Amino acid sequence: MNLLVTGGAGFIGSNFIKHFFSLYPEAKITNLDKLTYAGRLENLKEVEKNKDYSFIKGDICDKKIVAKASKNVDLIINFAAESHVDRSISSPEDFIRTDIFGTFVLLEEARKNDLDIIQISTDEIYGSIENGLFSEENPLMPSSPYSASKAGADRLAFSYFKTYGLNVKITRSSNNFGPNQFPEKLIPLFVTNLLEDKKVPIYGDGKNVRDWIYVKDNCDAIIKVMEKGKKGEAYNAGAGNEKTNLGITEFILNELGKGKEFIEFVEDRKGHDLRYALDCSKIKELGFKPEHSFESALKETVSWYKNNSWWWKPLKKK
Repeated sequence: MNLLVTGGAGFIGSNFIKHFFSLYPEAKITNLDKLTYAGRLENLKEVEKNKDYSFIKGDICDKKIVAKASKNVDLIINFAAESHVDRSISSPEDFIRTDIFGTFVLLEEARKNDLDIIQISTDEIYGSIENGLFSEENPLMPSSPYSASKAGADRLAFSYFKTYGLNVKITRSSNNFGPNQFPEKLIPLFVTNLLEDKKVPIYGDGKNVRDWIYVKDNCDAIIKVMEKGKKGEAYNAGAGNEKTNLGITEFILNELGKGKEFIEFVEDRKGHDLRYALDCSKIKELGFKPEHSFESALKETVSWYKNNSWWWKPLKKK
């Protein structure tokens, strides 16, 4: 199988490429990435010499680059996105351009050449829920420019199935964590801050709840949808690990032998959703089951940052 992976130098995309090659060494993968601040070729050093891997630097909004990258591929998997909520609040235009228009360019290329496409979405498009779980049938109520841009891309992808019959599948994952995650996100930011004896900033009272999934488990979920998912369907992908931000912080503090004096409560984020939680029964019917426990995966993640300061220290200096 020949894949075009967009955003493959980012956190989830790079983990997906490495994981997919480990499962399917006969595959061919083209990685199209703009190499913005969060995209790093260092994330892919394990596969950079693989003869079946190729990299193209480019923007998914560039139709010519997308056409070049799509030659001889069977499937596009679109990880490319601006994804940090705080940045979307201060600079929403970048998110609308990449997340919506960029997805449009990929969908058009897939339509013209009858390619399959998987759109990587997020649980944040549902908005917040106090009780219960979001299913794929719930209305989308995004709260930030980031989640609104992802909701737009999600529904645009579906429209290409409905209107043109394109083989579109959509995954909506919960919060990912693991190696190679840019240190602006909660877990890598807090781990690296503590490794530098700096305090960790917790929004509000720290009681916001997220469901966390280890990145390799999310990669398995995407592969399961790719192989067994139905055309035109969306699939929630979570692991049932609901944790408060404060609970996550205390786990990391304990793992690194730090006290609660390293916690600094800061003014809450604008429009901060209280709780995300997913009903994942639909993807379980495809045979998906997370392989990693939250505790062991988070310990492994903390250990990775401890042992790879060469990777994150230059990013923190910037």
